[in-house]
Amino acid sequence: MAGTAGTPGTPRVLRAMNDRAALDLLLEHGPLSRTRIGNLTGLSKPTASQLLARLEAAGLVRVTGTSAGRPGPSAQLYAVNPRAAHAAGLDVTPDRIRAAVADITGRTVGEYELPTPGRRPAQPVVRQVTDALDGAVKAAGLARGDVHRVVIGTPGAFDPNTGRLRYASHLPGWHSPTLLDELAAALPMPVEYENDVNLVALAEQRLGTARGHGDFVLLWNEEGLGAALVLGGRLHRGWTGGAGEVGFLPVPGTPLVRQVTRANSGGYQELAGAQEVPKLARALGVPDVPPGPYTEVAAELLARAADHAGGPHRALLEAYATRLATGLAALVSVLDPELVVLSGSALTAGGEVLRALVQAELEELAAARPRLVLGDIREHPVLRGALEAALATTRDEVFDTSR
Repeated sequence: MAGTAGTPGTPRVLRAMNDRAALDLLLEHGPLSRTRIGNLTGLSKPTASQLLARLEAAGLVRVTGTSAGRPGPSAQLYAVNPRAAHAAGLDVTPDRIRAAVADITGRTVGEYELPTPGRRPAQPVVRQVTDALDGAVKAAGLARGDVHRVVIGTPGAFDPNTGRLRYASHLPGWHSPTLLDELAAALPMPVEYENDVNLVALAEQRLGTARGHGDFVLLWNEEGLGAALVLGGRLHRGWTGGAGEVGFLPVPGTPLVRQVTRANSGGYQELAGAQEVPKLARALGVPDVPPGPYTEVAAELLARAADHAGGPHRALLEAYATRLATGLAALVSVLDPELVVLSGSALTAGGEVLRALVQAELEELAAARPRLVLGDIREHPVLRGALEAALATTRDEVFDTSR
């Protein structure tokens, strides 16, 4: 069991294992009586009573009411104490940092968004991060020191060999070789960094459409085109953290892009990125292509096209599905995943109509036949994944009663 110290089989370790099993059940089911916890864990009533008394004394559970209204005498109901610990997540883009704090039950208790416009940030990155975090902490009615752990999601990835951000030249201020040390000095809690698309996959694996799946690919398309690879139940990050940077993948249908890191683009991005949807719509004669940021325009065009059975709108969906399937064919041919999750507004806006078209095209282009599904986590999925990652480690540490 993660985080449990001691010799396997000793009473101390067995008690800690039972404690963790009970806490996980309370997280999954909500308030439970002593009898119900005993039934679910297989523990006797005296042992379940001792367990709950131990967890209550440690501040990990609390009595939340009684089971009045049910047959028989009422019983006290126990739940995880939401104030036992808090964790935070940050979602970083070139234009803003979105931060949130959650209690240990997973409930979001504070949120804050800090605009960061411009290629030259007005404040150093460390100040931006601390201001965004402090805004969420203040909204939660907490102090910075109340946060047990922070996970920060960014485009690209921090190379574990050098500590520098790679594959995200469009993120100003984040490329200093001393940035991670500066953030560690500024923040009192442990800080982890993860690729934004990997965090979306984590959210889908824990809360969404990929639950129960150990091998899947998540394809993301909003400001950029990327993928997350989950193999054997674990994220595959690669040697430099760049696994899944499929926007740089050379694909047929578009000229080769050379010096891709300098261009911050590649063949698949140029073929099927969200920025191509308005261009494709105009070329196919789709009327009333709206102005605005390309991510919003792409989502609106695809949603509108999904409501049409023919004409240029249908042609837009079919042409875009072929472009998406072209890059996906390379991925599934190498990885042979059980499932492909389509996420990000430029994929989910087309709904089931676009998903079915991509599925059909992929079956024409690749020997592997994974099932394609739409992602379930639509509201701030990067931030939700960051919170889930921070909460997982926080629970392993705070719920470990063997220490």
